[in-house]
Amino acid sequence: MQTLTVTKPRVTEGSLVRAHAEAIELSEPVLWNTRIFADDRGWSLMNQMQGVLGADGQVNFSCQYPGVVKAWHRHALQTDFWLCCTGHIKAGVHCRDRDLSWSVVLGEKNPCVLVIPPGLWHGAATVGHTPAGLLYYVTHAYNAHNPDEERLAHDAVPDFPWSVQHG
Repeated sequence: MQTLTVTKPRVTEGSLVRAHAEAIELSEPVLWNTRIFADDRGWSLMNQMQGVLGADGQVNFSCQYPGVVKAWHRHALQTDFWLCCTGHIKAGVHCRDRDLSWSVVLGEKNPCVLVIPPGLWHGAATVGHTPAGLLYYVTHAYNAHNPDEERLAHDAVPDFPWSVQHG
């Protein structure tokens, strides 16, 4: 049996619009680095979805508790843009057709937007002992009567490393 190889998503420079175009063209997840703005009042993440927001999409926020793995699902039409604002998550992305997997930790200490194009299985596991807050934009709003979503069990991708990897 072959061992699953998991790599980090490619990082793109320039705008989030360019990252979106790359993710669609390559049919792979793409990371777009963002920046924390900090001063003596605190910190913030600003202008995160600029250029990709559309009239058919929606912005959501999800709080995920420690020890939780929310995986796997995919969409036929929508692209997801994930930004973990509080705590940390390990994002996992898998392409069954090409037998490729990607993983990256997103969060307060690694502020970036993960762009997940249509057709790729994806999910998240909370990293650490505090809840993680995921702000995400999807290019197509949820339709309860005809959801653009297909689901698998969290362990449906054999050997995907949801737990902490030591060493």
